Amino acid sequence: MSISAKALRFDDDNMWVELMDGRTLGIPLAWFPRLLHASPEQRQGFEIIHDGVHWDALDEDISIPGLLAGHGDLTRRRSIAAE
Repeated sequence: MSISAKALRFDDDNMWVELMDGRTLGIPLAWFPRLLHASPEQRQGFEIIHDGVHWDALDEDISIPGLLAGHGDLTRRRSIAAE
């Protein structure tokens, strides 16, 4: 069974993801530098997709299974490892 997002909101430091099963995840924006450095308007430009959240203008995709596993921005980690 796939768990998906129902709603998304932000405060100054966190992204709050409300899941369809009733749980709410508080995710530090520091985990996702593109979101951390985005304007509030850019953060609101998201689309909830099947098992994640997508920001077209920010070129950001975040999976709900990844959040539940405690993963942050894996793209950044891969680029650091490649250096």
